[in-house]
Amino acid sequence: MTSAAPDNSRNRADALPKSWNPSEVEADLYEGWVNAGYFAADTSSAKPPYSIVLPPPNVTGTLHMGHALDHTLMDLLTRRKRMQGYEVLWLPGMDHAGIATQSVVEKQLAADGKTKEEFGRELFIDKVWDWKRESGGQIQGQMRRLGDGVDWSRDRFTMDDGLSRAVQTIFKRLYDAGLIYRAERLVNWSPVLQTGISDLEVDHKEVDGELVSLRYGSLNDDEPHVIVATTRVETMLGDTAVAVHPDDERYKALIGSTVYHPITGRQIPIVADDYVDPEFGSGAVKITPAHDPNDFELGLRHGLPMPTIMDKSGRIADSGTEFDGMDRFEARVKIRERLDAEGRIVGRKYPYKHQVGHSERSGEPIEPRLSMQWWVKVEALAKAAGDAVREGDVKIHPASQEPRWFDWVDNMHDWTISRQLWWGHRIPIWYGPEGEIVCLGPGEEAPEGWVQDPDVLDTWFSSGLWPFSTMGWPDATPELAKFYPTSVLVTGYDILFFWVARMMMFGMYVSDDPVLTAGKGSQKQVPFQDVFLHGLIRDQHGKKMSKSRGNGIDPLDWINAYGADALRFTLARGAQPGGDLSVGEAHALASRSFVTKLFNATKFALMNGARTGELPARETLTDADRWIVDRLDQVRAEVDTAFDAYEFGKACEALYHFAWDELCDWYLELSKVQFAESDARAESTAVVLGTVLDAVLRLLHPVIPFVTETLWKTLTGGESVVIAPWPQASGVATDEVAAQRVADTQRLITEIRRFRGDQGLADKQKVKARLAGLDAAGLTGFAGSVANLARLTEPGEDFATTAEVEVRLSGATVTVELDTSGAIDLDAERRRLEKDLAVAQKDLDQTTAKLANEAFLAKAPQPVVDKITGRRDVAAAEVTRIGARLAELSAK
Repeated sequence: MTSAAPDNSRNRADALPKSWNPSEVEADLYEGWVNAGYFAADTSSAKPPYSIVLPPPNVTGTLHMGHALDHTLMDLLTRRKRMQGYEVLWLPGMDHAGIATQSVVEKQLAADGKTKEEFGRELFIDKVWDWKRESGGQIQGQMRRLGDGVDWSRDRFTMDDGLSRAVQTIFKRLYDAGLIYRAERLVNWSPVLQTGISDLEVDHKEVDGELVSLRYGSLNDDEPHVIVATTRVETMLGDTAVAVHPDDERYKALIGSTVYHPITGRQIPIVADDYVDPEFGSGAVKITPAHDPNDFELGLRHGLPMPTIMDKSGRIADSGTEFDGMDRFEARVKIRERLDAEGRIVGRKYPYKHQVGHSERSGEPIEPRLSMQWWVKVEALAKAAGDAVREGDVKIHPASQEPRWFDWVDNMHDWTISRQLWWGHRIPIWYGPEGEIVCLGPGEEAPEGWVQDPDVLDTWFSSGLWPFSTMGWPDATPELAKFYPTSVLVTGYDILFFWVARMMMFGMYVSDDPVLTAGKGSQKQVPFQDVFLHGLIRDQHGKKMSKSRGNGIDPLDWINAYGADALRFTLARGAQPGGDLSVGEAHALASRSFVTKLFNATKFALMNGARTGELPARETLTDADRWIVDRLDQVRAEVDTAFDAYEFGKACEALYHFAWDELCDWYLELSKVQFAESDARAESTAVVLGTVLDAVLRLLHPVIPFVTETLWKTLTGGESVVIAPWPQASGVATDEVAAQRVADTQRLITEIRRFRGDQGLADKQKVKARLAGLDAAGLTGFAGSVANLARLTEPGEDFATTAEVEVRLSGATVTVELDTSGAIDLDAERRRLEKDLAVAQKDLDQTTAKLANEAFLAKAPQPVVDKITGRRDVAAAEVTRIGARLAELSAK
């Protein structure tokens, strides 16, 4: 093969390893990027800013596949923007995760037979900090393995001094504005964790319970009584009323009277309230204000007593009955048994499926419990968060998620922010000896003898400040001036309300803070301009990944097996706005094959002289050259459009098919003929091939950074593709004629290959051929490529046509005559065809028999019948085709 490549071209090819082994190079490449400062953001830069704050992973363990997806997409965005000339800040950090982290450390202590109380608050918190340092190091190691291009110099933690200062500042501002208050209200109580939790931390699960109908009042049918139904018999110990609908004729005479409580012996009132559904059950409901949210609201309306009959551990307490001290579930059984013995159970449905709230963290059923807690008034805050989206200041991608957003923020309840924990941001409220209360901001000290509130803040309170607290707020900092508001938030739709809503509420609350608006006019500053919501990671069967199912995938397992690029490409290729994505081993293997294909193609190109440089004059390029350059232009535009719309999967598909199907499978093969034509043509082809590869590697770099870095540096001799410019449009009009000729050539070669297969020719078997019509089709210049790629040789003097096919192209029909004599082992081909015929005939017989069975047709759904009909038709066509081919062979 002739090559006009510079001498160092082959040397560069030889510098590449024989094959791509990511485990040997990824770590060194990453550390090289970090040490070179490529990911460090410069606040003094004149470049336009682009910023993302990493959704902080909890320090309770390691990153899972959902994190890997998040990180891949954020790294993709920031790498691309860096190449496009932006000053990029991708700010990393971790969340202290109050409940989750305290639970982990308490379990560790329990394994040694100890409790946190034995250590005391300060020593226990020291233990948690030790755990944070251990777990946080693991997470950072995983992020490096993934290739995260974060600015490590700005790493943050929600319990850092600076972030704690931000928490105290916002708390005091909200408190002084009357938006934070303390009140005794019903909360979701976790008996295991012994703390209140928010509605968002409750998982509602369908369980098998029991519905018990029991009789209050007299056991004599002629005397006043009511029948109520409940799934929680044990809560009757806290009943303070029975409620009926005011228009229910059955109970009108009883409204305002009292009825005997069968366990406590108290007389409790019968009240009328529109809340009661007269059509459900008996139309009468028991009211336990301190242990049911609906009953609580009804109790407030009617001024009912609200006795708490369970302690923090979920045990019956202070009920004045023999059930005190029992666990709530034990008491449920014992109370039902007593009522049954007294003849008060008039019905029991078991199992009875109903929804029960469970603690997301500890897994046990939550217990609605009356408790003194700190709350945030959310009405004004939530409205501002909603208006930011309504007015277009913040855009949600996909827009189909907006109705969920508005439904939540427009109907939000006040947020309980206090947690009965030790690990977390201590509530900055102090109590004086005479009952005084003061809220202290940063740097303020309480008078001697005052006591701080023991509770800590909900984790989401501090993480809700993340976009601006991580950049130094409440101080004026260069980071806030340059990079706030952030450009985009990337996260899963499943935490739209947990986290995104909190950040929007707090971000809009401080949006007119002079620290944030300085130098940016009077316009309010939103926390982020775009919100991209991706879906959940599911396994290859579409099942949600979870520990309980055992179908979770550790991203490090895939990195170790296939490389970080393969993992990243798998995730990015499946990511679409708002859509879930299923991944399995097959997807990872396909991605690894793609990376390997790219590596091998680039190495082949280098060995044949591929290099970068100024493209030769357009008129000197071949049709194939112009076609691949034009296709690169089109794909670049398609990729840019997709990335700008956060359609990562669409961009990856375009790059995958261009690189594999068009560049590798077609242009590389067509270039082989051009390399052999002449030194001048080889030189021109080398530059075209190198130029296209250069652009493809840059386009792919944000998704698969490691292999593209290795190949790009080898191809171009440049410093790093991380800081290489993003490919730009050529500005040259597409050569439609050249594109059509290449398309015709591809069709011709494909049809010849298909025909060869039908004739039983092996893929690599060369066969004599004569082509007629190439001139009329305008494909004379592709004659060598057709012969090379279709494995055809010159006909010679002894040529005899044994097979012929006509291929209709855009401008003419090309006739291909083949001389297969001596090229086919007739006996072997006959045996293969006879075997295939037997399989096709069996399928035809079976499907025909099914379709002739009237009993089957009467029962089978139409889609099943259609499927079998299709199979029959395919089998019949195969029988005909193979039979004809066997007849041809017999004639020979």
